[in-house]
Order: sequence, then C-alpha cells, then structure tokens
Amino acid sequence: MTGQFKIKKVFGGVCAPKGFRAAGLHCGIRGTSDKKDLALIVSDVRASAAAVYTTNKVKGAPLTVTKNHISDGYAQAVICNSGNANTCNADGIEIAEAMSALASDVTHVDSSDIIIGSTGVIGEPLSIAPIRSKISELAEALSYDGSSDAAEAIMTTDTVKKEASFEIELSGKPVRLGGIAKGSGMIHPNMATMLVFLTTDAAISPAMLQKALSADIPETFNMISVDGDTSTNDTVAIMANGLAGNPEITGEGEDYDTFLAALHELMSDLCRRIAADGEGASKLLTCILTGAADHETARKVAKTVICSSLVKAAMYGGDANWGRVLCAIGYSPAEVDVTKVEVGFRSTGGLVYVCRDGAGIPFSEEEAAKVLDAGEIEILIDLHDGNESATAWGCDLTHEYVSINADYRT
Repeated sequence: MTGQFKIKKVFGGVCAPKGFRAAGLHCGIRGTSDKKDLALIVSDVRASAAAVYTTNKVKGAPLTVTKNHISDGYAQAVICNSGNANTCNADGIEIAEAMSALASDVTHVDSSDIIIGSTGVIGEPLSIAPIRSKISELAEALSYDGSSDAAEAIMTTDTVKKEASFEIELSGKPVRLGGIAKGSGMIHPNMATMLVFLTTDAAISPAMLQKALSADIPETFNMISVDGDTSTNDTVAIMANGLAGNPEITGEGEDYDTFLAALHELMSDLCRRIAADGEGASKLLTCILTGAADHETARKVAKTVICSSLVKAAMYGGDANWGRVLCAIGYSPAEVDVTKVEVGFRSTGGLVYVCRDGAGIPFSEEEAAKVLDAGEIEILIDLHDGNESATAWGCDLTHEYVSINADYRT
C-alpha cells in the first residue's frame, strides 16, 4: 500500500503492461565485448509519450532527435544501444536518425514515433554498420516476455539488470506500469549515464503524462547521486498505450492521483536499483531527511549529504563519522539551524543515534560498526524545524570506483 492506493508488485518489466514487446541482443558496437548492446521496445499501438532529459549543456545526439520525434506527444517504439554514447560526434544526428530509420523498417513504426537512446563512451564515432547488420534479427526476437533481454542490452558498467513493474486499478480497470533502467557511473541527475524507459497500458493524455513524469522526477531520479557527475545522455522516457481500457486521464482527479502514486513507486524502485549498483559500490545509502521547514530545504539537505565524498567513504569504511554528515548539512544550499540537528544510522544491524542538537552524544562504537556493516544503510537526519521530508539515494565510495574509471575508455 502507498497512501490510499493499492499498488501491487508484478513481474515483466517493460512488458508487464499490455501490448509491449521487447528484445535485446549483441550486435558488436564494442569489438572487445560480446555482451548484449542493442535493445528494442515496441508498443502494439501508437502511445502517448513524455520524457525528461539531462541538464548538462553537452547533450547526446539521441536526445535532440528524441525531443523532435515526440514533440507531438506520441511515440510507439524505443531503440537503444550501449557501448557508445553518440555524443560530441559531427555525424551524431545523422547516426541517431539512421538508427530510427532502421527500426522503422523492421517494425513498420513511423520513424518520427521512435525514441532513441545511446549510452557509453563519449566522443567516439558510432558506426551504424553493426546496428544495421542485426536490426532484422532484433525485430524477430521481439517478445511479450523480452524485458530482461532489453534491460541487459542497455547496460554498460552496470553489474545487474534493473527492471520493475507494478499494477494498480483506475476506474475499476487493472493497469500496469513497467520499466527498465541503466545507470552505474556518471550518476548525478538533474536529470547520469542514466537511461530509463517506462511503459504503461494506462490511457492518459500526452499532457497529463508529461505532467506526471515531470512532477515526480524531482522526488526520484533527481535525488540519486553516485559520483557527482551529470552525464550528457540522461533520459527518462515513458509510453502509455491505453490498452488497459480505463477512461482516459485528461485532467487531475482520483485516477490521476492513483497513476502518479504508482509512477512514483516504480521510479523509486528503479532509483534504489541504480544507486545500489553504483560503480564499485558495496553499500546502498538512503538519506531520510525529516523535520525540515519546507520541502525544498529537505530535498537540498538530503541530496547534499548523499553527495558527500567524505560521508560516502566513511560508510564504505564502516566509520560512524557523524561530523562528516553535519559538515555536509552545513554547506548545503539551504538555511538550517545546525543546533537542532539529530543524526542516526539504521540498517538490519540495528539503530544508533550519534548526534543530537548539533553535538555528539555517547554511543557504542561496537554497535555502530554492526549497523554500518550492512549492505543497505539509512542515514537518518531530523532538522527539528518543521514537518517536511525528503529521501535521497546513493552509495559508498570504494577503491573499485577509481579502478573502473581509471581505464573506462580502454
């Protein structure tokens, strides 16, 4: 349950909603790897579409093409490659449009209704040849059970596939939402290399779909940070094909609220999966901020704490160094009375409070070590200044992160 809405977890990822097929295979974009690197998602019918993109001034060519393609509020397919970001290339737009044309040829979806995604190395030309050589095979592999293959095909340094799906009721009709995501490094969205493709069989207008997506991004994907780097290719895109048969959502009301709650559940689930799989990560960190005077303060403080390299390193080492948490709160871009702050750490290993009224309190280092030894740690902060709250997700900072990024291109 989430609020008054019953939200049920189901299986199937992007194929959980009615009328969506997906596939993923290896086409050889990076010659040194045999991993799946090309994904395709297709709706049986044209769908309402919405997206949110990176705020980085350097943007990958696929974003430019996708924005143009869904400017009318509709799409029917997604094609995405991994291994090359198609960013900062002179022929980037041409290649992205070529990917769209190839997908159109084999799916019979109009090329202007196709969302394009690319992720991987920046600044290296992307050859269309390997994509062209496998596009027919990819289309033949499309399946109503193909979400897992598509989720694998969009991975780069990710170590696990990321997919989730949920079911709700809208006006008595069962409605499903599903998604796949990739993201491990360059994760610091203001909307990382982070790609998220969402599907739903809900009937909802393009305007309300965009409104719902844009409303929840600040509470979910903009509250993740792995390493402080905002990527050039971040995209969160959603298609809603209406095959659930609910009355179309064209304005605010009970059905819109239910849909928004389910979308939040789906995106929060994917956020946790992305943060937990941060490059080199050994621990998922969740900062739960309460007692803020206003919501913006809550968001700013939680995100600042989760971004702190010193906090992340302390969590990796199992060090209950609450001074680093307080320090991060102090330099956050928010007005906070640090003399009221309370800090604690919680996990399956227990709960320990380490700071009250902005000062240290006696605590057992042995108990703290048990708490911080877990794979998931909650950093609990109460500002004691109001009733607003926020949650941010991140991971610890390990030696492995440096190893991965020291030779990423080679």
